[in-house]
Amino acid sequence: MPTLKPKTSGSLTSLRRAASDCRACPIWRNATQTVFGEGDADARFLMIGEQAGDQEDRVGKPFVGPAGRLLDEALAAIGVEREDIYVTNVIKHFKFEQRGKRRLHKRANAAEIDICSQWLQGEFNAVKTPYLVCLGALASRIVFGRAFKLMAQRGQWMALEDGRWALATVHPSSVIRARIGGGYDEAYADFVADLKKMKRLPH
Repeated sequence: MPTLKPKTSGSLTSLRRAASDCRACPIWRNATQTVFGEGDADARFLMIGEQAGDQEDRVGKPFVGPAGRLLDEALAAIGVEREDIYVTNVIKHFKFEQRGKRRLHKRANAAEIDICSQWLQGEFNAVKTPYLVCLGALASRIVFGRAFKLMAQRGQWMALEDGRWALATVHPSSVIRARIGGGYDEAYADFVADLKKMKRLPH
C-alpha cells in the first residue's frame, strides 16, 4: 500500500476515509486501526486529547476507555452533553510498548506529532466552532504554542490568532493517576472547575 500524506482540507467524512489508510509515520504498523475524531462538523465545541489508547485502538473511537469515562462523568457534572462536542486526539494511532499481555502507552516523538497534527489541522478546518478545549500538555502546545504553561494557564479562555477561543485543562488520565499518587478528590474538582468554563463562553 502506498504511503499517504495527511491532508488538511475536506469534509470530516473525506478526512476520516483518508486517515484510515494513513501510513505517513511508523505508529500504524502495530496499531489495530486509525482512531479518528468523532462528532458533527457543527458541534458546539472541538475537544482535543493526546493519543488513542488501548481501548480506543480496539474500538476505533476516541475517549472510550477509563479517561473517556471520567471525562463523561465530568461533563455530566457540568451539564454539557458529549453530543455537543467533536472529540479527537492529536495522534490518531495507538503507540505502545508490549509488556507481557499488556500494551502500555508510549509517547509519540516530535516527528510523529508533526506528521499527525496535520490531520488535526484538517479537523480544525472542517469543524467550524470557535471554541476549542485542550486536554493535556500536548494538545495545549499544538494549539497555544510551546511557550504555553498548562498548570499556570489552565482554565482560562484565551483568544487565538485565527479568531477562535481555546481553553486548556489537564488530561483526564492525569486525574485517574491521582488515585494512586493521592489527591484524587482535589484533582477531579479542579478538572470539573476548568470544564465549567465551557458554560461561560467568551464573545
